[in-house]
Amino acid sequence: MKFHLITLFPEACDAYLSASILGRARKEKKIVVKYQTPRDYVDNKWGKVDERPYGGGPGMVMTALPVVRAVERSLKSRKIPRGTLVNLVKHEGAPRDRKPVIIWFSPAGKQFTNKDADALAKYSDVVLVCGRYEGIDERAKKMLKTLAPIKEYAVGEAVYTGGEVPALAIVDAVTRRLPGVLGKDASVEERRIASSAVYTRPETISYKKKNYKVPKVLQTGHHAEIDKWRGKS
Repeated sequence: MKFHLITLFPEACDAYLSASILGRARKEKKIVVKYQTPRDYVDNKWGKVDERPYGGGPGMVMTALPVVRAVERSLKSRKIPRGTLVNLVKHEGAPRDRKPVIIWFSPAGKQFTNKDADALAKYSDVVLVCGRYEGIDERAKKMLKTLAPIKEYAVGEAVYTGGEVPALAIVDAVTRRLPGVLGKDASVEERRIASSAVYTRPETISYKKKNYKVPKVLQTGHHAEIDKWRGKS
């Protein structure tokens, strides 16, 4: 599975995507991460990708064409080996879609959920457009709709400095759903009975003259009672 990040700051994204489980997934070729920066597709010698907004207002707006060209380059880089039936690659019984999907971030977009992550995991290529400043010229989205389907998401209710943080969250959420990334499917917490409270050794922690103990039910080995406790906590 390939993730294509359209970003002005690939180095900031790559630090996170090269660590821990995501880094291992890349090394094991379970996912591929590629970057395109709109600065490489500007028509001026300064590498300028922003302009003042029409109608006035604070801040600057990213220009449309550099973003569109960066997405075009990402889509052209998709390589489907001859003789490979990509549609036969399975994820939870459903075929992976050969067509790419473009992710556009907006505070007004649909809130991203685990169900959305499951849906994206069925695509072979996911292009994530990371805006900056006051946003991207709206015409870019209209142009990109002619290239591939667009899904518009908000990740959380806060407004971020750029689209990189939401993009990393989506790559993380989708990758951990891919077969073999977490070792076994039961490790995907939301697919099992899970509690927001978890415990590990030691059984008792002493801190400032007070003892903090692991709930007794978790030490019983009684799975039905443990599941019942987890459902309440």
